[in-house]
Amino acid sequence: MTMHHPAMAAGQRHRFAPNLWDAFAFGLIFGSLTLLLHGGQETMAPLEALNATPLSLDVSMLPEYALRTTLRMFAAIIASLIFTFIYGALAAKSRRAEMVLIPLLDILQSVPVLGFLSFTVAGFMALFPGKVMGVELAAIFAIFTSQAWNMTFSFYQSLKTVPRDLDEASQSFRLTGWQRFWRLEVPFSMPGLVWNTMMSMSGGWFFVVASEAISVGNNTITLPGIGSYVSLAIQQQNLPAVGYAVLVMLGLILLYDQLLFRPLVAWGDKFRMDQTASGDAPRSWVLDMARRARLLQLVFAPVAKLLSVLPKQRMALRMPAPRTLVSAWDSVWAERLWLIAVALGTAYAIWLIVSFIATELGMTEVITTVELGLLTMLRVVVLMVIATVIWVPVGVWIGLRPAVAERVQPLAQFLAAFPANIIFPFAVVVIVKLGLNADVWLSPLMVLGTQWYILFNVIAGASAFPSDLREAASTFRIGGWNWWFKVIIPGIFPYYVTGAITASGGSWNASIVAEVASWGENKLTAHGLGAYIAQATEAGDYPRIVLGIAVMSLFVILFNRLVWRPLYAFSNRRLRIA
Repeated sequence: MTMHHPAMAAGQRHRFAPNLWDAFAFGLIFGSLTLLLHGGQETMAPLEALNATPLSLDVSMLPEYALRTTLRMFAAIIASLIFTFIYGALAAKSRRAEMVLIPLLDILQSVPVLGFLSFTVAGFMALFPGKVMGVELAAIFAIFTSQAWNMTFSFYQSLKTVPRDLDEASQSFRLTGWQRFWRLEVPFSMPGLVWNTMMSMSGGWFFVVASEAISVGNNTITLPGIGSYVSLAIQQQNLPAVGYAVLVMLGLILLYDQLLFRPLVAWGDKFRMDQTASGDAPRSWVLDMARRARLLQLVFAPVAKLLSVLPKQRMALRMPAPRTLVSAWDSVWAERLWLIAVALGTAYAIWLIVSFIATELGMTEVITTVELGLLTMLRVVVLMVIATVIWVPVGVWIGLRPAVAERVQPLAQFLAAFPANIIFPFAVVVIVKLGLNADVWLSPLMVLGTQWYILFNVIAGASAFPSDLREAASTFRIGGWNWWFKVIIPGIFPYYVTGAITASGGSWNASIVAEVASWGENKLTAHGLGAYIAQATEAGDYPRIVLGIAVMSLFVILFNRLVWRPLYAFSNRRLRIA
């Protein structure tokens, strides 16, 4: 029979006695749940409710609009994370799936967000007829299409560059596919994935303006939110209202940076590839609160236990197939049949596009469109080189200093989230006043929102760079250009390639709004494929819209196949930390 000393029992009770951290934690949790329920109730209202309460530029409405936009952003980021884990894992683990999924991802990131919206809004509204929820889902999907691609590329890059010694260790311990995924691959991807999730949240703000105004036939349904508020303010040329919206957006970014992303960065630091302890690890007061809140730990202990047990389960990701089926699937003939199927599917898709375009347009129009694509490609290449020269050194400097990264993190998120289209009117006024060439000076607008993909990924790469390698370089006194080209650039190169792919794809997408800019009666148009698609969209000329998007997708795929994919393969073969 075991006897418990009264002092020990009192100590156990004291261990789980509530403290001030518990009060703050539960206040935060219940406050968040209250806001979630309030915002959720609005989504089940009938569509007529939107007409009954039209959008207002009254500053007192901004908190309500901010809540609605924030809920859409977080719903989209959760969907993006699920998509990332499934799509990225399939592309990285199956060579046959990779042949289809990665080019498809190249196409998806080059298709304008409004292109997705025009094809999907009717389907979402049919799921919830007469309800606001259908339009909300369409808006969430539009934001999702601006967030998911760079997260997927980041996860795919991480899975392709898992160090060989960790790979061999997982085989030695006979981990199942499920265990390997959660105990090796997801933890290894965390540094890059966290920073790309931050970038996705910030990048989503750029498209909130478009996604909160849903067009159905000749009618436009405007959802209450920060994006629609900014759109109305720009339409009415109300600069104070734009300023109020930007301030609220800054407050939101600071809030979710403190409550979500800073804890994630601090938590994800333990997944860095290091053989020595980090001397200056990132900190988070929210993470400290969760660790010190006694009652909170007791209440959430079952959930924590479940989350810790699931990755350890020896579940197989797929049912074992008969050996004959496995050998048939791995045979040369299966490989050839798969290639034939992919070729036939691609040829059929091209035939559908060509047939639709040929109904109204001839070869002269196609050649003109390709020439405009070359002009836009020249802009993208020049801007990518400039962004690389500027942001790679800055990102390395920030990433190697966790204390600096902690301070810069919310600022970088705000700059990435700042709707670049707010700057367009000022750019138009300056270009007109000074008589500048629109073909040259509208070009920088393409990279305003996409250059941050490079910065965020380089910061992630530098943050994940092993401390023991830095110490070795210091011991051998490697400095100057040798340090850049033999130490840090090889270490961050896979992360840079991921950022460059998404930045270049985003620049192509942004050309649609950047090559045509206006303010009042002044409208400037640059020669390029983006302006071609924008003008065709404004005129409702669907054959030219399809032609423009098809040519843009072709350029993005060819550029990725000829430049970025070989660099990916090179980093995987020569620059991976083994």
